[in-house]
Amino acid sequence: MTNPTIRFIRRGQVVTLVNVPPTRTLLEVLREDLGSTGTKEGCGEGDCGACTVVLGEAVGGRIEYRAINACIRLAHSIDGLALWTAEDLASDPLIGPSAPKPSRANGAAGLHPVQEALVQCHGSQCGFCTPGFAMSLFGLYQNKAPGAPVTRDEAASALSGNLCRCTGYRPIVDAAVSMDRFPVQRVNEAELITKLEHLKTIPRWGSADFDPDSIYMTPNDLPQLLALRRQHPEAQIVAGCTDVGLWVTKQHRDFAKVLDVTRVAELRRVERYPHHIAIGAAVTLADAFDALVADRPQLQSFAHRFAGLPVRNSGTLGGNVANGSPIGDSMPLLIAMGANVVLMSQRHGKTRSRELPLEDLYTGYRQNVMAADEVLAWIKVPLPEPAEFLRVYKISKRFEDDISAVCLAISLHREDGRIGRVSIGAGGVAATPARARQTEAALIGQTSDSATFEAAAR
Repeated sequence: MTNPTIRFIRRGQVVTLVNVPPTRTLLEVLREDLGSTGTKEGCGEGDCGACTVVLGEAVGGRIEYRAINACIRLAHSIDGLALWTAEDLASDPLIGPSAPKPSRANGAAGLHPVQEALVQCHGSQCGFCTPGFAMSLFGLYQNKAPGAPVTRDEAASALSGNLCRCTGYRPIVDAAVSMDRFPVQRVNEAELITKLEHLKTIPRWGSADFDPDSIYMTPNDLPQLLALRRQHPEAQIVAGCTDVGLWVTKQHRDFAKVLDVTRVAELRRVERYPHHIAIGAAVTLADAFDALVADRPQLQSFAHRFAGLPVRNSGTLGGNVANGSPIGDSMPLLIAMGANVVLMSQRHGKTRSRELPLEDLYTGYRQNVMAADEVLAWIKVPLPEPAEFLRVYKISKRFEDDISAVCLAISLHREDGRIGRVSIGAGGVAATPARARQTEAALIGQTSDSATFEAAAR
């Protein structure tokens, strides 16, 4: 077995790492291998945001910026991307105006507007969480138009994955809305895209473009993924690693082989059809919820409460569904909306697929019907109908960035004052995400009044 090289762009230069184990996290590589100790380890499970860094990827002629948790992100997954940590904001030659950056009065290097705003607004107390906050704000800064102001609501959303033990949120939000007051310093995207394109010409396996015996496999298309799954059914499939990463950091699990689906082009798309949308398994949670909210605006608040933004930026909807945690928040909602999953495999030289209701995917706690050579490829979500009434409720100890104690999603269709069709998905109540079929039966055909709902609740 071979160990692929990791290559990424940092401070305008190609960083090359060799012999990195498949389950080594990005945080471990930054702190222990590269000496970049500005990125902190707090919780080790993607909850506190102290380890937040920003990744950049060339998509459609521009750079997409995503703040992610380095503590649960596998290092190999950033191959071919750009990376920024808190140490890079004032030292990256690709960031800034065309003129040299000004120096501060004390002689130190000029700060990035994110850093300057945090200084001016006294946005740091003990300072441990500050690098993570700075990187979440950097992601927000880059995703806004140059010089555009940031609202307090936008700041709160961008910082939803960062915790401050000193309760210094007000000055941090003040800093967020003050970033536009300082001279604009943006990433030179044209130059970065050129460097990322050059990076693609540097092979990870000597002279070969791909090594099927690699310990960390990153297929680029669906046929390649299915072939590798057939050849290596024992490999651990990963997407954004927001759950598998916890197996590594908390359970100290190791995997001899890893199959990463996030580069599969076909599975990174959201496709729209006359009666449904198809969300590829490698679509991030952030993008998947954007697609769902576009059709059902009432889901906006629930989407915001799904973990924090760094988790939604890294994790995928397909990974959340395939993992099958009974407290995974997407499954009750998808069950209520009548979603199906498409499983695919390659057998005897032919591509095979089968489709089933999402609730039929699970057989037990984190167990499912998928064969060893199958992968979850698509989630098909019906488009809303005019008579649809859809609500989803989440009960958790914290409003944001927390798992559910209970998640309940209800979809009703009224016909002539009576309930015609109903679908109810529940999480946190059984070993698997569940469909409340008996409650549905108690509602169908009944009048839509309080007595009906009280009886159904019982």
